[in-house]
Amino acid sequence: MSLRLALFGQAPLAIVCLDRLQEEGHDVRVVYAPEDGSRPDVLAAHARNLGISVVQRDFFQRKDGSPISDALNEYQTHEVDLNILASFTSFLPPSIINSPKHKSICYHPSLLPKYRGGHALQWQIINGVVETGVSIFVPDTGIDTGPIVIQKSGIKISPNETAGSLFFKKLAPLGADAILEAVTAIDTATASFMEQNETEATFDELISESAATIDLKEPAEKVDQLIRGCDPQPGAHLRYSDMLLKLYDVSLLGSCNQPPGTITGIDDDAMVLALNGGSLRIGRVRGDNGKEPASVFLKRHALELGAQLTESKN
Repeated sequence: MSLRLALFGQAPLAIVCLDRLQEEGHDVRVVYAPEDGSRPDVLAAHARNLGISVVQRDFFQRKDGSPISDALNEYQTHEVDLNILASFTSFLPPSIINSPKHKSICYHPSLLPKYRGGHALQWQIINGVVETGVSIFVPDTGIDTGPIVIQKSGIKISPNETAGSLFFKKLAPLGADAILEAVTAIDTATASFMEQNETEATFDELISESAATIDLKEPAEKVDQLIRGCDPQPGAHLRYSDMLLKLYDVSLLGSCNQPPGTITGIDDDAMVLALNGGSLRIGRVRGDNGKEPASVFLKRHALELGAQLTESKN
């Protein structure tokens, strides 16, 4: 058996899913990819190379939740059995979500009902979660609230994990496995649908600029977790010399007897910054000259050992 599918998503997860769905003999009728930015979208290009119909649009519904007519009409021409949402960040109206025979399934990078929301992966690192997984669920009118089809757990969040490494190296590959299992279960009528336990549910908003602001008065461990959770997006920052200075590629070091914010070490690429109860090696920063090695930023601004990087917490 095989299903007629519509794939909504973005690279890299959607590309892996697309290839594996085709290998399994499913009929991917259309791929919905983001609009091109400064470069052509890689998912759209990959699907076109495979001879699959591609639609690139970012909006499918109006502010009141009603469908955009041309988007709905175009979608209905494909007559699919199931929608797959793989790292898909746009909102779909119920007339698309519920249209196919088997409705839709959606990937989420947490063990629902914990960590609902669009920055679930980032918040888990920020909050010091040590083990996570992925959920495949049936979307409904809530945010990440629908019945769960598949969950895969046991993914360790290492002490140096960033949001980027957690997704690309661990949760995206695991998510592709889970999506394929869910599609197979639906195709063979063996899928089970487990309602989420609302008493265990948590939800986090998207990370705001304020939430991504580093407070050097916080314990070193908390600062480290915030930076890693915001790496690469949205980027945790200090305010230095009237600029937002975003910090990347960090690792927590031992205790330090200097005031928080003091530069205590500089090498060929990185700097070491004193924190409250520890210190932090910072490999790269983004300030007034794009992303660059931290040591290069220090040299351009004539910052030496003992200098202070001040912070702003709104």
